[in-house]
Formats: sequence, C-alpha cells, structure tokens
Amino acid sequence: MNVKSYVINIWNILDPVYYSLTRLTYVGPKSDNNIFRVRLTRFRGRGGTLADGTVLHKGDLLLKIHLHNVVLLRGLSSIRNDLQRGRYIYQAIERSLPGIADYVQSHPQSERIRGIVGISTLNKGCKPLGFDIFPIVSPWFRLFKWLTILPIYLLSVTQPLKTFKKQSPKYIVMSKKTLLERYGHKR
Repeated sequence: MNVKSYVINIWNILDPVYYSLTRLTYVGPKSDNNIFRVRLTRFRGRGGTLADGTVLHKGDLLLKIHLHNVVLLRGLSSIRNDLQRGRYIYQAIERSLPGIADYVQSHPQSERIRGIVGISTLNKGCKPLGFDIFPIVSPWFRLFKWLTILPIYLLSVTQPLKTFKKQSPKYIVMSKKTLLERYGHKR
C-alpha cells in the first residue's frame, strides 16, 4: 500500500467529522455516488451578471456545491494518466449535475434559490458544463482556499509539482435557469 492509499484511508475515517462540521447534505441516497454534497449559502460577492443574463445580488440564496473528495479519490486511484483523470472528473460531475437539478427543484426553498456556486481549481472544463468562472478577488481568501484545496490536489494529480503554479482556485457559478434547462427533468 502506498502513501496515497494511506492518506485516502485516513481521509475516509475523518470525512464524517468534516461532513458534520460543515453542515453539508447528500444530494440523493448516499449510495448513488453523486460526486457532490451541498448546503445553502448566501451570495457574498459583488453583484454580477451570468452568461444567461441572470443577475446575482449580494444576499441571494445559492446552493453551494462541494466535491465529495473521498468518492472522487477512490475513483481516481486506479487511473495513472492525468488526461484520463481529467476526463473521469468531468464525466463524474456531468453525471452528478442532474441530481443537483432534482435537489434544487424539490427543495422547500426552490423558488428562492438563484443558482449553484463552488470554488475549484478544476475550472478548465467548467464552461462546457454550463458554469461561469469568476476570479477570487481577495488575495487572502484565494490563499486560504488554495491551502484547503491543496491536499486533494496533491492526491489527485500524478505530477503535482509540475502543474502546481498553473492552478488557481476560482468561483464556478451556474444559474438555476441554466441548471434546470441543461440537467433538469421536465415536470
């Protein structure tokens, strides 16, 4: 067993503690392998307009999406090529977004939810999925997010030191309108 396997096993043990401290919720049944866990949050950024024309204002209700790192790392453990790893992550996110759409549609506060938001260094493939990408303006918050993302980054790429400086965490945002049009079921 290599170092990464040990770290993943430890992460798997600590994950329930993290889950309980962050107020995260599973999108569907725990067994459905949705790559996301979520929680409601208020938009704290500056107002802005998304690609589909949706205008976000400070205080708007958004669904914050978090990658379920243990599930992700388990899936990546047998893949040795970074291109194949990227494809795996893209497809896992694409498979999981319909679950996010269902969650938003059936949520008691569905009418008030304006979209979904996350922070990720995996932002190259986000536009084709329907996300808008925005930089994190505050250098201190960007550094904090980078430090929190660093462990998953080190475990998920084959040569982390070669690509380390190229990665920068960014906001990824999708309006509820785009989410439901692309991934929702017609009711």
